[in-house]
Amino acid sequence: MRPRAVARVKAISIAPQRVSRLRQAALFLATALLALGLITLQSPAHAQAARPDTFADLVDQVGDAVVNITTTSIVAARQQGPQGIQPMLPPGSPFEDFFNDFMNRNGQGGQAPRRSQALGSGFVISDNGFIVTNNHVIEGADEISVEFRTGEVLQAELIGTDPNTDIALLKVDPESPLTSVSFGDSDALRVGDWVMAMGNPLGQGFSVSVGVVSARGRELSGAYDDFIQTDAAINRGNSGGPLFNLEGDVIGVNTAILSPNGGSIGIGFSMASAVVSDVVDQLQQFGETRRGWLGVRIQDVTQDIADGLSLEEARGALVTDVPEGPARDAGVEVGDVILSFDGQDIQDTRELVRVVAAAPAGETVDMDVLRSGAVETLSVTLGRRETAGAGGAGRPEPIKPASVDVLGLRLGPISEEDRSDLAARGLTGVVIEAVDPSSDAAAKGLQAGDIVTEVAQMPISNPQEFDQIVGEARDAGQKSILLLIRRAGDPRFVALTLTD
Repeated sequence: MRPRAVARVKAISIAPQRVSRLRQAALFLATALLALGLITLQSPAHAQAARPDTFADLVDQVGDAVVNITTTSIVAARQQGPQGIQPMLPPGSPFEDFFNDFMNRNGQGGQAPRRSQALGSGFVISDNGFIVTNNHVIEGADEISVEFRTGEVLQAELIGTDPNTDIALLKVDPESPLTSVSFGDSDALRVGDWVMAMGNPLGQGFSVSVGVVSARGRELSGAYDDFIQTDAAINRGNSGGPLFNLEGDVIGVNTAILSPNGGSIGIGFSMASAVVSDVVDQLQQFGETRRGWLGVRIQDVTQDIADGLSLEEARGALVTDVPEGPARDAGVEVGDVILSFDGQDIQDTRELVRVVAAAPAGETVDMDVLRSGAVETLSVTLGRRETAGAGGAGRPEPIKPASVDVLGLRLGPISEEDRSDLAARGLTGVVIEAVDPSSDAAAKGLQAGDIVTEVAQMPISNPQEFDQIVGEARDAGQKSILLLIRRAGDPRFVALTLTD
């Protein structure tokens, strides 16, 4: 049996009168130090920001600015029978009239269009009634109703939309000033910071969920994507609602979830306020976006390319083509590596696309490029991406994503030549350029030239999206992932094992 350690403490006796004098002296010293600013007391608000005991005060602060959105649209009636099946009845069959009567009684006879409703969320950004939501919440809507936490319902006008970031701006006309919230600095977020999502999940009305920032800088499908990943519960109906930090600032707009069943599994995505605020400013001012346009084809700088160019690190955007447009006018050449744009260092093609888009059309900015081992500064006057190509001007050139290696596959973008050679014109996806013969992909029969159009039943348009979905599936603990393959125009599904 291990011996118990015993601490010997010498008892000290202090007279009560002396204790009182010591307390008075300590209080006097503490007061003096506080007055001199040599010590500070932690305020309750600071303690709550560090580790909140409750989010109730934050809900009270911002809750009235969060709204539920209901849209109504006209949808053509289905011409098929129940569950999408149209029975084959010969003309004049005694069952033909019976079937038609049955369909008409159940509203499926295709005699008239029907009205469809959809639910979403949003938030007020000005006391005079401007409201932000997702574009997919209101897309195609004939009527948009906004319900406030108080129960008041107002009809909304659509001011403008940006499908590229899935953002829409609405306007209501309130009788009195509304409670509003402001955008915060999403760039200041750290992984692990507390966040709070609010909205109308599954049509249940005003609801709150909390979690942390799981990751930053996620890209799903768009060139301008900058998503915050969070484990705060986000479900259908939360779309367009705000993601708050602990100061009550909107640092994201809840937009999408990764889920095998349509419900929250703790992987939600909110478009960062750094992107949304710029879009909203343009929609308020112009009713549309007016993004800057450089007019180059680019690819990422790999380590091999960096070594060949004597770059210390693999960063920047390598120019592969310079069609007619602002970049050509500024003297940009094929082989240039764009290292900085308007004073901001460029890490990769994705970052260049975002910073160029955020710059105002018509603005002249300086751009540093590496050319023949030396850095040169070029001045470029940006065009406008939305109108590039009109009136005979140079068409906007799409970004050519770099090839990626994943799951034993070398994946690249589909070129027009590929589409012609593979009899796959009109398809969106990625082409398999090579297959590791020792991989599960090779064992499953995948070949160079196959086209992958879906991963985990989600459409893809470039190799980076494929890699992103595979990475998220691994993070979610999946053992395999389903691919939709087309070979010579014939589709088939293939399940590949997710290996580390």
